[in-house]
Amino acid sequence: MFSPGQEEPSAPNKEPVKYGELVVLGYNGALPNGDRGRRKSRFALYKRTKANGVRPSTIHVVSTPQASKGGRARVGDREVEEQSREEKREKREREGSTIGNRASAISCRGQHSISYTLSRSQTVVVEYTHDKDTDMFQVGRSTESPIDFVVTDTVSGCQNDDAQITQSTISRFACRIVCDRSEPYTARIFAAGFDSSKNIFLGEKAAKWKNPDGHMDGLTTNGVLVMHPRGGFTQESQPGVWREISVCGDVYTLRETRSAQQRGKLVESETNVLQDGSLIDLCGATLLWRTADGLFHTPTQKHIEALRQEINAARPQCPVGLNTLAFPSINRKEVVEEKQPWAYLSCGHVHGYHNWGHRSDTEANERECPMCRTVGPYVPLWLGCEAGFYVDAGPPTHAFTPCGHVCSEKSAKYWSQIPLPHGTHAFHAACPFCATQLVGEQNCIKLIFQGPVD
Repeated sequence: MFSPGQEEPSAPNKEPVKYGELVVLGYNGALPNGDRGRRKSRFALYKRTKANGVRPSTIHVVSTPQASKGGRARVGDREVEEQSREEKREKREREGSTIGNRASAISCRGQHSISYTLSRSQTVVVEYTHDKDTDMFQVGRSTESPIDFVVTDTVSGCQNDDAQITQSTISRFACRIVCDRSEPYTARIFAAGFDSSKNIFLGEKAAKWKNPDGHMDGLTTNGVLVMHPRGGFTQESQPGVWREISVCGDVYTLRETRSAQQRGKLVESETNVLQDGSLIDLCGATLLWRTADGLFHTPTQKHIEALRQEINAARPQCPVGLNTLAFPSINRKEVVEEKQPWAYLSCGHVHGYHNWGHRSDTEANERECPMCRTVGPYVPLWLGCEAGFYVDAGPPTHAFTPCGHVCSEKSAKYWSQIPLPHGTHAFHAACPFCATQLVGEQNCIKLIFQGPVD
């Protein structure tokens, strides 16, 4: 069975067209308690059986009568206001109802719309019409049917679905991705998604404006940020510049803080077209976009499993205990096992688990390596199992610090230099497999394995 957003092949031998995949950073191949329905760590976008894209059409300006100009009576006449508070409240409700009814009328006709509230008495409603040439996919925190891919806040370094999020910063209808149904299947990203009433509503306090060409645009509360790597998603890639995407898909420099009222500057030389390796930040979760062609050149789960077996077949040993080490199977990637390799992350020497070398009671994780006497974190090593994060198919030789996730050298060095949004205005590099903030001189370390002595 294909999930929402997927096309069922029309002929037995016909492969569905894949536009690409969205992979959530911070998860090592699946959500901690398993992928369920539309909530998963990875979502594939397939060409739909029937196009569901929309494009801007008619613009409606909805006005309501201004407040009575009678205002207050003269002070000397001892008269009270001509309208009581109750009358004013009823008037506001009638005004709001008029605006809501116009948007509802559009929705009742089966049309999508975006409502821009300019003031209490004026709203611009942009009606959208069906576009037979595009497919639309929506991402957000809501579990309502318009959302194709449900995303929740990623807790840094936490591999537990039950971790408490006091207040999510991800929008219920965060963004939408629109893909051309004809080659080269270009994918574009827009801030905000349509709700169950097929409406996007930008309230009075939301950042919004009228462009010189007359069309309305705006930003969501915490914004949708995008970063395109320079040089594609390869070992030679360099991090690009983080930008903000508007509701209509224009590109802007970042606001002073995520929810600031003042928008950044328009970047006319850049577009909202997604590239292989583009990062999408929803203020609480970051997604990696992989194109179908990019995934074709990416190692698969089978390839990563073969690399795991190859390492274990070499029978690496603990240089002190001389016991054979082995990476646990991918299905048991969060359970520490007896033969699990551990490493000193300051020097890279790989050992089996032991309980000596503590340097102080205050720093429980600080150990002295018995091979070179270097002091640093001592952690179990975990194989990075999410193939979408790999930039090449090289052997797993490097570990991120301080979490201990292992991947190829080029993949480790790539992610070590990528600044990911954190909070309202901070950026830092993080492990793609668990979202832990990276530390150390290089953010990763080359591992030193000892082979069998026999």
